Amino acid sequence: MKLHAYCHASLCFHNQPIDLESLKAKLGPDALAMADDLIPKMRCAKCGSKKVGLIYTPDTSPTGYGKSKNSR
Repeated sequence: MKLHAYCHASLCFHNQPIDLESLKAKLGPDALAMADDLIPKMRCAKCGSKKVGLIYTPDTSPTGYGKSKNSR
């Protein structure tokens, strides 16, 4: 999965991808990662607003798609 955060504050509209591995390291491996769980913990990195939205999309990059970690 890919996760992207968007600021909904008027005149900001900042957005950025969220690194899921960094998020896991910060919140712990058992932390819930649904929007209702994450949004209260987030702030816009540009303006500081708490009016943040999240978009989840499948990772469709070809890197490693369909290959096991041990295959060469």
